[in-house]
Amino acid sequence: MKLKKLILSGGIATVLCMASGGCSGAGSNDQKSLPAGAVLIDVRSVEEFNAGHLAGAVNIPHTEIAEKISGVAKEKSTPLYLYCRSGRRVGIAMEELSKLGYTKMVNLGGAEEASQKLNRPLVTG
Repeated sequence: MKLKKLILSGGIATVLCMASGGCSGAGSNDQKSLPAGAVLIDVRSVEEFNAGHLAGAVNIPHTEIAEKISGVAKEKSTPLYLYCRSGRRVGIAMEELSKLGYTKMVNLGGAEEASQKLNRPLVTG
């Protein structure tokens, strides 16, 4: 199985992604779908999430990620795709996740950028 090592800014940032699973380099726009079993996480506040989020995303504010991640990703090897407003809070969340042993994380940046990368609409509610 071929793996790619992806270095992201804003934190611990060594990320392993399965090359065949749809993970692409930071800033790439060819990423259209999530790999099987992946979890899409919005790390913004509940209010921001309710104002508009990507279809299919789970809301876990970055300040609560360590306490709540096991509710959506029990396996440390679960591919996690995270976004916020700009990507900064994702970096913070990724550091916490890395400390917990999670190994496959992708910083999608802001919600608009993530929407374009994954070709998913923003929805409200």
